[in-house]
Amino acid sequence: MKLAVERWGVAFQNPVLLAAGTCGFGEELSDVVDLEALGGFVTKSVTLEPRRGNPAPRVAEIGPTMINSVGLANPGLARVRSEKLPWIRAQLRRARVFVSLAGRTVEDYLELLEGLDGEEGFIGFELNLSCPNDRGRRPFALDPDAAARVVAGARARSERPLLAKLAPNDPELADTVRRVEEAGADGITLVNTLPGLALDAARGKPLLGAGQGGVSGPALRGLGLLAVATARSVTALPLLGVGGIVRAEDALEYLLAGASLVQVGTASFADPRAAERIVHDLERWGRRSRVASVDDLVGAAVARPEPLTTTAAGD
Repeated sequence: MKLAVERWGVAFQNPVLLAAGTCGFGEELSDVVDLEALGGFVTKSVTLEPRRGNPAPRVAEIGPTMINSVGLANPGLARVRSEKLPWIRAQLRRARVFVSLAGRTVEDYLELLEGLDGEEGFIGFELNLSCPNDRGRRPFALDPDAAARVVAGARARSERPLLAKLAPNDPELADTVRRVEEAGADGITLVNTLPGLALDAARGKPLLGAGQGGVSGPALRGLGLLAVATARSVTALPLLGVGGIVRAEDALEYLLAGASLVQVGTASFADPRAAERIVHDLERWGRRSRVASVDDLVGAAVARPEPLTTTAAGD
Protein backbone atom coordinates (compact mmCIF):
# COMPACT_ATOMS: atom_id res chain seq x y z
CA MET A 1 0.00 0.00 0.00
CA LYS A 2 1.25 3.46 -0.88
CA LEU A 3 1.54 5.26 2.45
CA ALA A 4 2.41 8.69 1.04
CA VAL A 5 -0.28 11.34 1.46
CA GLU A 6 -0.36 14.82 -0.06
CA ARG A 7 -2.39 17.59 1.56
CA TRP A 8 -2.10 21.38 1.23
CA GLY A 9 0.51 20.80 -1.47
CA VAL A 10 2.74 19.08 1.11
CA ALA A 11 3.89 15.46 0.75
CA PHE A 12 3.80 13.31 3.91
CA GLN A 13 5.73 10.06 3.53
CA ASN A 14 3.06 8.33 5.63
CA PRO A 15 -0.08 9.44 7.50
CA VAL A 16 1.25 8.89 11.05
CA LEU A 17 2.24 11.90 13.15
CA LEU A 18 3.04 12.35 16.82
CA ALA A 19 0.42 14.44 18.61
CA ALA A 20 1.14 17.72 20.38
CA GLY A 21 2.62 17.26 23.82
CA THR A 22 4.08 13.81 23.19
CA CYS A 23 7.49 14.65 21.72
CA GLY A 24 8.18 18.19 22.89
CA PHE A 25 9.89 19.91 19.98
CA GLY A 26 11.48 16.76 18.56
CA GLU A 27 14.91 16.72 20.12
CA GLU A 28 13.55 15.36 23.42
CA LEU A 29 12.74 12.04 21.70
CA SER A 30 15.29 12.03 18.91
CA ASP A 31 17.58 9.53 20.69
CA VAL A 32 14.84 6.89 21.00
CA VAL A 33 12.47 7.62 18.09
CA ASP A 34 13.32 7.86 14.41
CA LEU A 35 11.32 10.98 13.68
CA GLU A 36 12.31 10.81 10.03
CA ALA A 37 10.43 7.49 9.72
CA LEU A 38 7.15 9.23 10.56
CA GLY A 39 4.87 11.51 8.61
CA GLY A 40 5.84 14.17 11.13
CA PHE A 41 4.77 15.61 14.46
CA VAL A 42 3.02 18.49 16.17
CA THR A 43 5.13 20.40 18.68
CA LYS A 44 4.25 21.02 22.29
CA SER A 45 1.86 23.98 22.48
CA VAL A 46 3.68 27.31 22.54
CA THR A 47 2.50 30.24 24.68
CA LEU A 48 3.78 33.80 24.68
CA GLU A 49 5.61 33.53 28.00
CA PRO A 50 7.39 30.49 29.45
CA ARG A 51 5.08 28.35 31.54
CA ARG A 52 6.12 26.01 34.33
CA GLY A 53 2.82 24.15 34.16
CA ASN A 54 0.60 22.71 36.86
CA PRO A 55 1.75 21.30 40.23
CA ALA A 56 2.89 17.67 40.38
CA PRO A 57 1.83 15.00 39.96
CA ARG A 58 0.85 15.88 36.38
CA VAL A 59 0.20 12.42 34.93
CA ALA A 60 -1.59 9.36 36.31
CA GLU A 61 -2.80 6.04 34.96
CA ILE A 62 -6.40 4.89 35.25
CA GLY A 63 -6.21 1.32 33.99
CA PRO A 64 -5.37 1.53 30.27
CA THR A 65 -6.30 5.22 30.24
CA MET A 66 -4.20 8.24 31.17
CA ILE A 67 -5.19 11.50 32.81
CA ASN A 68 -2.84 14.47 32.69
CA SER A 69 -2.71 18.07 33.75
CA VAL A 70 0.59 19.30 32.42
CA GLY A 71 -0.74 22.84 32.11
CA LEU A 72 0.89 23.76 28.80
CA ALA A 73 4.41 23.82 30.25
CA ASN A 74 6.73 25.18 27.53
CA PRO A 75 9.73 27.50 27.10
CA GLY A 76 7.71 30.35 25.57
CA LEU A 77 7.81 32.13 22.22
CA ALA A 78 11.30 33.63 22.41
CA ARG A 79 13.11 30.38 23.25
CA VAL A 80 11.09 28.35 20.75
CA ARG A 81 12.21 30.78 18.07
CA SER A 82 15.84 30.94 19.18
CA GLU A 83 16.44 27.32 20.30
CA LYS A 84 13.75 24.86 19.22
CA LEU A 85 13.07 25.79 15.60
CA PRO A 86 16.80 25.92 14.71
CA TRP A 87 17.13 22.29 15.87
CA ILE A 88 14.15 21.26 13.75
CA ARG A 89 15.60 23.05 10.71
CA ALA A 90 19.00 21.45 11.17
CA GLN A 91 17.95 17.89 11.95
CA LEU A 92 14.78 17.07 10.02
CA ARG A 93 14.26 16.65 6.30
CA ARG A 94 11.39 14.23 5.75
CA ALA A 95 9.25 14.67 8.87
CA ARG A 96 6.66 17.44 8.48
CA VAL A 97 6.16 19.67 11.51
CA PHE A 98 3.21 21.70 12.72
CA VAL A 99 3.71 24.20 15.56
CA SER A 100 0.92 24.15 18.14
CA LEU A 101 -0.20 27.52 19.51
CA ALA A 102 -2.17 28.15 22.72
CA GLY A 103 -3.41 31.37 24.27
CA ARG A 104 -5.81 32.81 26.83
CA THR A 105 -7.09 35.48 24.43
CA VAL A 106 -7.55 35.90 20.69
CA GLU A 107 -4.72 38.42 20.75
CA ASP A 108 -2.36 35.83 22.31
CA TYR A 109 -2.78 33.53 19.31
CA LEU A 110 -2.25 36.34 16.84
CA GLU A 111 0.89 37.61 18.58
CA LEU A 112 2.29 34.08 18.62
CA LEU A 113 1.56 33.61 14.96
CA GLU A 114 3.16 36.93 14.03
CA GLY A 115 6.22 35.96 16.06
CA LEU A 116 6.67 32.59 14.34
CA ASP A 117 5.29 32.89 10.83
CA GLY A 118 8.52 34.28 9.41
CA GLU A 119 10.56 31.33 10.69
CA GLU A 120 11.46 28.23 8.67
CA GLY A 121 11.48 24.52 9.48
CA PHE A 122 7.75 23.83 9.83
CA ILE A 123 4.82 23.73 7.45
CA GLY A 124 1.93 25.16 9.43
CA PHE A 125 0.17 25.83 12.71
CA GLU A 126 -2.17 23.78 14.83
CA LEU A 127 -4.37 26.17 16.80
CA ASN A 128 -4.98 24.50 20.17
CA LEU A 129 -8.50 25.76 20.77
CA SER A 130 -9.57 22.99 23.08
CA CYS A 131 -7.04 22.33 25.84
CA PRO A 132 -9.01 21.51 29.02
CA ASN A 133 -5.98 21.98 31.28
CA ASP A 134 -5.74 25.77 31.07
CA ARG A 135 -8.15 26.49 33.89
CA GLY A 136 -10.06 29.70 34.43
CA ARG A 137 -11.67 30.04 31.03
CA ARG A 138 -13.97 28.22 28.68
CA PRO A 139 -12.03 26.57 25.83
CA PHE A 140 -12.30 28.49 22.56
CA ALA A 141 -13.50 25.29 20.89
CA LEU A 142 -16.70 25.45 22.97
CA ASP A 143 -17.36 29.05 21.89
CA PRO A 144 -17.76 28.99 18.07
CA ASP A 145 -17.64 32.79 17.82
CA ALA A 146 -14.34 32.97 19.68
CA ALA A 147 -12.90 30.00 17.76
CA ALA A 148 -13.84 31.66 14.48
CA ARG A 149 -12.17 34.92 15.56
CA VAL A 150 -8.92 33.10 16.32
CA VAL A 151 -8.93 31.30 12.97
CA ALA A 152 -9.92 34.41 10.98
CA GLY A 153 -7.19 36.45 12.64
CA ALA A 154 -4.63 33.75 11.98
CA ARG A 155 -5.77 33.44 8.38
CA ALA A 156 -5.24 37.16 7.84
CA ARG A 157 -1.67 36.84 9.10
CA SER A 158 -0.39 33.64 7.52
CA GLU A 159 -0.57 31.70 4.27
CA ARG A 160 0.61 28.49 5.96
CA PRO A 161 -1.83 25.62 6.56
CA LEU A 162 -3.93 26.27 9.66
CA LEU A 163 -5.35 23.36 11.67
CA ALA A 164 -8.10 24.01 14.21
CA LYS A 165 -7.91 21.51 17.09
CA LEU A 166 -11.41 20.96 18.45
CA ALA A 167 -12.90 19.35 21.55
CA PRO A 168 -14.54 15.93 22.05
CA ASN A 169 -17.21 17.38 24.36
CA ASP A 170 -18.62 19.95 21.93
CA PRO A 171 -22.39 19.31 21.68
CA GLU A 172 -22.52 21.39 18.48
CA LEU A 173 -19.40 20.02 16.81
CA ALA A 174 -20.77 20.10 13.27
CA ASP A 175 -21.58 23.80 13.61
CA THR A 176 -18.15 24.56 15.09
CA VAL A 177 -16.49 22.75 12.18
CA ARG A 178 -18.47 24.85 9.70
CA ARG A 179 -17.60 28.05 11.54
CA VAL A 180 -13.85 27.48 11.61
CA GLU A 181 -13.88 26.40 7.96
CA GLU A 182 -15.70 29.57 6.97
CA ALA A 183 -13.14 31.55 9.02
CA GLY A 184 -10.29 30.09 6.97
CA ALA A 185 -9.10 26.84 8.57
CA ASP A 186 -7.31 24.47 6.18
CA GLY A 187 -7.85 21.36 8.31
CA ILE A 188 -9.43 20.12 11.52
CA THR A 189 -7.72 18.10 14.27
CA LEU A 190 -10.09 15.85 16.22
CA VAL A 191 -9.91 15.46 19.18
CA ASN A 192 -8.17 16.83 22.25
CA THR A 193 -8.35 15.14 25.66
CA LEU A 194 -11.65 14.92 27.53
CA PRO A 195 -11.95 16.79 30.86
CA GLY A 196 -12.03 14.36 33.76
CA LEU A 197 -11.18 13.67 37.37
CA ALA A 198 -9.36 10.75 38.99
CA LEU A 199 -9.38 10.17 42.76
CA ASP A 200 -7.14 8.29 45.14
CA ALA A 201 -9.70 6.49 47.31
CA ALA A 202 -7.15 5.70 50.05
CA ARG A 203 -6.14 9.35 50.48
CA GLY A 204 -9.46 10.87 49.54
CA LYS A 205 -7.71 13.27 47.16
CA PRO A 206 -7.32 13.76 43.40
CA LEU A 207 -4.49 11.83 41.76
CA LEU A 208 -3.32 14.99 39.99
CA GLY A 209 -1.82 18.00 41.71
CA ALA A 210 -4.13 20.36 39.83
CA GLY A 211 -7.21 18.26 40.56
CA GLN A 212 -8.92 17.72 37.21
CA GLY A 213 -7.14 16.92 33.96
CA GLY A 214 -7.52 15.58 30.46
CA VAL A 215 -8.41 11.93 29.83
CA SER A 216 -6.70 10.22 26.91
CA GLY A 217 -5.85 6.75 25.66
CA PRO A 218 -8.05 3.91 24.37
CA ALA A 219 -11.16 5.19 26.14
CA LEU A 220 -11.06 8.27 23.92
CA ARG A 221 -11.05 6.42 20.59
CA GLY A 222 -14.82 6.06 20.25
CA LEU A 223 -15.30 9.78 20.85
CA GLY A 224 -12.55 10.63 18.38
CA LEU A 225 -13.98 8.42 15.67
CA LEU A 226 -17.45 9.90 16.11
CA ALA A 227 -16.01 13.42 15.95
CA VAL A 228 -14.11 12.65 12.74
CA ALA A 229 -17.16 11.05 11.13
CA THR A 230 -19.32 14.01 12.21
CA ALA A 231 -16.85 16.50 10.77
CA ARG A 232 -16.54 14.52 7.54
CA SER A 233 -20.32 14.75 7.09
CA VAL A 234 -20.16 18.55 6.93
CA THR A 235 -16.73 19.40 5.50
CA ALA A 236 -14.37 18.28 2.78
CA LEU A 237 -11.35 19.77 4.58
CA PRO A 238 -8.54 17.36 5.50
CA LEU A 239 -9.09 15.91 8.97
CA LEU A 240 -6.46 14.71 11.44
CA GLY A 241 -7.70 11.98 13.77
CA VAL A 242 -6.27 11.63 17.27
CA GLY A 243 -7.41 9.81 20.38
CA GLY A 244 -6.71 6.27 21.53
CA ILE A 245 -4.58 5.13 18.61
CA VAL A 246 -2.47 2.23 19.88
CA ARG A 247 -2.39 -0.17 16.90
CA ALA A 248 -2.46 0.04 13.13
CA GLU A 249 -6.09 -1.13 13.26
CA ASP A 250 -6.98 1.96 15.30
CA ALA A 251 -5.35 4.22 12.72
CA LEU A 252 -7.26 2.41 9.96
CA GLU A 253 -10.54 3.13 11.74
CA TYR A 254 -9.74 6.84 11.75
CA LEU A 255 -8.86 6.76 8.05
CA LEU A 256 -12.12 4.98 7.23
CA ALA A 257 -14.03 7.55 9.30
CA GLY A 258 -12.61 10.35 7.16
CA ALA A 259 -9.18 11.32 8.54
CA SER A 260 -6.37 11.93 6.05
CA LEU A 261 -3.69 11.89 8.76
CA VAL A 262 -3.60 10.46 12.27
CA GLN A 263 -1.77 11.49 15.41
CA VAL A 264 -0.43 9.10 18.04
CA GLY A 265 -0.41 10.47 21.59
CA THR A 266 -0.76 8.49 24.82
CA ALA A 267 0.57 5.26 23.27
CA SER A 268 3.97 6.96 22.92
CA PHE A 269 4.30 7.29 26.70
CA ALA A 270 4.04 3.52 27.15
CA ASP A 271 6.08 2.75 24.02
CA PRO A 272 8.04 5.64 22.48
CA ARG A 273 8.28 3.69 19.21
CA ALA A 274 4.53 3.05 18.97
CA ALA A 275 4.13 5.39 16.00
CA GLU A 276 6.97 3.70 14.10
CA ARG A 277 5.36 0.32 14.75
CA ILE A 278 2.01 1.60 13.48
CA VAL A 279 3.63 2.80 10.25
CA HIS A 280 5.22 -0.61 9.70
CA ASP A 281 1.99 -2.46 10.48
CA LEU A 282 -0.06 -0.20 8.21
CA GLU A 283 2.25 -0.98 5.31
CA ARG A 284 2.06 -4.70 6.03
CA TRP A 285 -1.75 -4.57 6.30
CA GLY A 286 -1.98 -2.77 2.98
CA ARG A 287 0.10 -5.40 1.21
CA ARG A 288 -1.94 -8.20 2.73
CA SER A 289 -5.26 -6.51 1.92
CA ARG A 290 -4.16 -5.39 -1.56
CA VAL A 291 -5.13 -1.77 -0.95
CA ALA A 292 -3.27 0.47 -3.38
CA SER A 293 -3.14 3.72 -1.40
CA VAL A 294 -4.04 5.34 1.90
CA ASP A 295 -6.23 7.72 -0.08
CA ASP A 296 -8.42 4.77 -1.07
CA LEU A 297 -9.31 4.32 2.61
CA VAL A 298 -10.00 7.93 3.61
CA GLY A 299 -13.69 8.35 4.35
CA ALA A 300 -14.63 5.00 2.85
CA ALA A 301 -16.99 4.26 5.75
CA VAL A 302 -18.87 7.60 5.67
CA ALA A 303 -20.58 9.89 3.18
CA ARG A 304 -18.34 12.50 1.59
CA PRO A 305 -19.62 16.11 1.53
CA GLU A 306 -19.18 18.63 -1.22
CA PRO A 307 -16.47 21.27 -0.68
CA LEU A 308 -17.66 24.51 0.94
CA THR A 309 -18.44 27.17 -1.65
CA THR A 310 -18.88 30.88 -1.10
CA THR A 311 -21.74 32.68 -2.84
CA ALA A 312 -20.74 36.00 -4.31
CA ALA A 313 -22.56 39.07 -2.99
CA GLY A 314 -25.66 39.79 -5.01
CA ASP A 315 -26.05 36.22 -6.32
